[in-house]
Amino acid sequence: MTQGAPADRPDVSLVVRTTAVDPDHLASLVALLPAPADRPGGDLVAWLRRGEGLVGWGTAATVRTTGADRFAEADAWWSATAARAVVRDEVGEPGSGLVCFGAMAFADSPGDSVLVVPEVLVGRRGDRAWLTTVSSTGLAGPLDVPAPAEAPEPPAGVRFADGHLGPDAWMAAVAEAVERIQAGALEKVVLARDLVATADADVDVRWPLRRLAERYPTCWTFHVDGFFGATPELLVRRERGLVTSRVLAGTIRRTGDDARDLMLAATLARSSKDLEEHEYAVRSVGTSLAPFCSSMNLPEAPFVLHLPNVMHLATDVTGVVHDSATATSLALAAALHPSAAVGGHPTDVAVDLIARIEGMPRGRYAGPVGWMDAAGDGEWGIGLRSAEVDGPTVRLFAGCGVVGDSDPASELAEAHAKFVPVRDSLGE
Repeated sequence: MTQGAPADRPDVSLVVRTTAVDPDHLASLVALLPAPADRPGGDLVAWLRRGEGLVGWGTAATVRTTGADRFAEADAWWSATAARAVVRDEVGEPGSGLVCFGAMAFADSPGDSVLVVPEVLVGRRGDRAWLTTVSSTGLAGPLDVPAPAEAPEPPAGVRFADGHLGPDAWMAAVAEAVERIQAGALEKVVLARDLVATADADVDVRWPLRRLAERYPTCWTFHVDGFFGATPELLVRRERGLVTSRVLAGTIRRTGDDARDLMLAATLARSSKDLEEHEYAVRSVGTSLAPFCSSMNLPEAPFVLHLPNVMHLATDVTGVVHDSATATSLALAAALHPSAAVGGHPTDVAVDLIARIEGMPRGRYAGPVGWMDAAGDGEWGIGLRSAEVDGPTVRLFAGCGVVGDSDPASELAEAHAKFVPVRDSLGE
């Protein structure tokens, strides 16, 4: 099912203007996001890494889709919207001109997916920066470079509670998954759990976004329609025909002692359990991308990605798209989702098991989140290290890959480690 407004009406065209701005006169992107009282026309969107990326506010157009056809319907809506738009783009970078942001549901049901076009967007890439305005009533005049917004207040009185499954019940679910794997029903499944934070008043999402962008600069910090986080995993990037997908599978928690962490990294790189889990994920991505690519590169061995709280086995898969007209970045994301890194292997068996024993609706957790421009280029991450904010309530998510020799207590500890980025971002 698709519901859109206002650009789903054939008589409405979006008018888009992108102008270059001096990056030296631009504050950090995350600092530009306006306070709730200053954005009555719509919510915030953000996609940030290493101080670069895109932020926006206001809503010029949006569409919501559900069900098994949610990706195809969203992609078709975007193609029609982009075809009708009148665009004056003086920058010509990926992410300039007409851009939408999206957050897609993990499963066919329950949960909805959304694409949104902001009214104002600011981008920075290397030594270039730009400002985009979008309207359905005509070409907007040049805007001044946005000034930093009033700083957000931290959430007050935050209290945490278990979500749908407590620790013991969740470990029992992991144990059941291990039994099924050992019996030969499947090879891997990713099980997630949730944690619920409640504050004394509505949470200003700019607070956790600022902290995540500062503390996890190598991750992609995002916010779309109340879904936010800092994901270390790039599901797919399409840029001028080149495709990249970063696969993460296999995790170990850092201790904070550099010498000890180096030893743990070496242990992770030799771990048969983690290497097995990683191999499933890489194979899944390669198989999904192959029909769209004329050539591909799958490295033979992973590297260890060091993050402030954990380390992951990581592999960057690359390829060349043979038909950019049909293989938009969202179409590629749809083909990849759910990869073995967030679902399991075989995918259909793993996703069915998740629905039966995980004990919670994932919503947009572990679904694709990111942005796409009118040419179909874009970046889509996997919605990990993430949460949903709704007024004073924040629902946090964390998941772990389960294979035949997984230990439920160890998986629970790994989930706790994966809660840390968002949990800490809610504190002062």
